[in-house]
Amino acid sequence: MRTRLVEIAVGLFLVAGLVALFFLAIKVSGLSDETSKPSYQVYASFQNAGGLTVRAKVTMAGVVIGRVTNIALDPKTLKAKVTLDIYNEVKEITTDSVASILTAGLLGEKYIGIVPGADDTYLKNGDEIEQTQSALVLEDLIGKFLFNKANEPDKTAK
Repeated sequence: MRTRLVEIAVGLFLVAGLVALFFLAIKVSGLSDETSKPSYQVYASFQNAGGLTVRAKVTMAGVVIGRVTNIALDPKTLKAKVTLDIYNEVKEITTDSVASILTAGLLGEKYIGIVPGADDTYLKNGDEIEQTQSALVLEDLIGKFLFNKANEPDKTAK
């Protein structure tokens, strides 16, 4: 009887651990209840979306104010058109704001950071952020650096 009670206790402890691991995975992945918040859509076009994914964070002053819901190629401009869901409690995004694709850490996740402007008019549902800054692609920077070093004249040879 005593061993049966110990086996049941160990089983319950294992189930509780698996449930806690599941909730931790949901919280870390960004699939939590933030997706159910009421929001409005704003668009931004980038030359290079470089690693940006759907459900990436949209931040202003380091605070999450929304999520990326869609990334598609605009057939007219051949730019990446990104759809941003901005939470309804954030209404003060001015029309001259700048949206940039940023990286959390050296090899971290990509997200969109919005820097507000000084205009008196605010973005509404369906508006587009005109000023954008594309992602910095580390491979492109390294390639440009190496190309410049290779084309540099040799200063030791005379």
